[in-house]
Amino acid sequence: MISTGLNRAFGTALRRIISNSTDNRFKAFSVGIFIAALLQSSTAAGLIVSSFVARNVITVSAALAVMLGADVGTTLAAQFMSLNLSWLVPVMIAVGFIIHKTMEGSHYKYVGRAMIGIGLALLALQQITITAEPLKHSEALQAMIGPLIDQSILAVVLSALLTWFVHSSLGMILLYMGFVGSGIIPVELGLYMVLGANLGGAFAPVVMTLREVPAGRRVPIGNLFLRCTGVLLIMPFMETMIMPYIGFLHSDPAQILVNFHMVFNIALALIFLPFIGPLTKVVSILLPDRPREDDKTLPRYLDPTAIVTPPAALACVSRETLRICDIVQKMLQDTLEVLRSNNVRLVHEIRSKELIVDSLYKAIKTYLARISGQDLDKDESRRYMQILTFSTNLEHIGDIIDKNLLDMAMNKIRNQDNFSRQGFAEISSLHERVMESLHLAQNVFMTSDVKMARQLFKKKAVLRIQEMNASKSHFRRLNKGVAETIATSSMHLDILRDLRRINSYISLIAYPILEEANELNQSLLKPSSDQRTRDKGSNKNRYKNINQPAGE
Repeated sequence: MISTGLNRAFGTALRRIISNSTDNRFKAFSVGIFIAALLQSSTAAGLIVSSFVARNVITVSAALAVMLGADVGTTLAAQFMSLNLSWLVPVMIAVGFIIHKTMEGSHYKYVGRAMIGIGLALLALQQITITAEPLKHSEALQAMIGPLIDQSILAVVLSALLTWFVHSSLGMILLYMGFVGSGIIPVELGLYMVLGANLGGAFAPVVMTLREVPAGRRVPIGNLFLRCTGVLLIMPFMETMIMPYIGFLHSDPAQILVNFHMVFNIALALIFLPFIGPLTKVVSILLPDRPREDDKTLPRYLDPTAIVTPPAALACVSRETLRICDIVQKMLQDTLEVLRSNNVRLVHEIRSKELIVDSLYKAIKTYLARISGQDLDKDESRRYMQILTFSTNLEHIGDIIDKNLLDMAMNKIRNQDNFSRQGFAEISSLHERVMESLHLAQNVFMTSDVKMARQLFKKKAVLRIQEMNASKSHFRRLNKGVAETIATSSMHLDILRDLRRINSYISLIAYPILEEANELNQSLLKPSSDQRTRDKGSNKNRYKNINQPAGE
């Protein structure tokens, strides 16, 4: 509750702080301390910096420095939680509840959520100590703990697994603190369990970023390497050099654990912060960049070095947008084949392409955001908006194919339905016109040619008339009681509607070009008086003509 609440309340600001404060490792280290202490989660901080590295917002070296700081930051949170703050429990819960309820429409309500979480965490620590008191007399529990006391490696591994399972090193360390304070486990065993918690806390982000690009996975892998190295270095000296002097950390056994956790992480940061550079090289060797051609979700043309030259940068992002257009064109083409042949395998292939479209669209948005920081002239600003609009519309088309057309195709496959011969011919004809419009839109996007834009604009009106005629023809077949038409009626009309929606998104590329050429006027947007007269008569007879033969 604490981590989620503060992330939702200040997540954007925290991400901005991270991205703007990583120009040197010491500043990045300090930012990591602040972020983790605030969120009370080094895992959350690790996932943020991993995503930033994957998108080339910050470097791997800076991200590793942030992670070293984040590990120290969680020790500050543990120190806060270990204080005797029983008086604060009702205050935090009550005030947090009031803030959460009275600020429903504001993001500050999540601050209330975080305050409730702090109150509940403090209450839980009290309850652990009280409830666990009788367990120290349990023979069964002592029989389980006994082998761990003599097997320090087993204790570390078990603690690491438990910490990975709950995804919170802070939570496990506070739990061990409660057990040590109640006398359930000895301080010596608690120290090994703390080392295991540090390992398990570093392992969780590794698992959570397995599907990330190599650059994003280097940060959690590097952090896990640091944790493992630190534990391996300290383990041989625990019995001889650390246990005899552990009492100097504090007189209270529970506080000893928290202080040991802090000293361990500070020592780790002091030792490895100067060696961030070599560590970055090691993880880069372990996780080399995949060839960009092999990973279709990665952009191919977005050259980060071209950002400072807007014309070159806009050319790069135009090429990437055309790549999205090619993928969407293939998706749309294959969708008709799915509707014809009920090919389930092809459905999955199309949906995998939609994931590529989403990934590339996010990359384009990020790249365009970086271009917007440059000084753009009027023509460059116009091209910027044209690229953003066209790429956004292509992403919307991909969503319509994925969430609408393919869902209907799967229902058709499950129900073993078939379109009537004439019905599928109408869908195919409309689909062919949409494909023609998409091909024309590509040319308009690249050339900004007014003549082609005018042609694309007129195709939209023609397709709308064709869709209306196909709907009327469909209703005639319904009236005749054609079995296939009755079974697929709703699906047929929805497909026609979605194809028209796709065509509308395609046609939008023509509007700004025609507007700039002063051709987007009343004569284009509104029908002529003769056309209005024909439409009026057509609407009057629209339903009367439904019963006429299809050829009339």
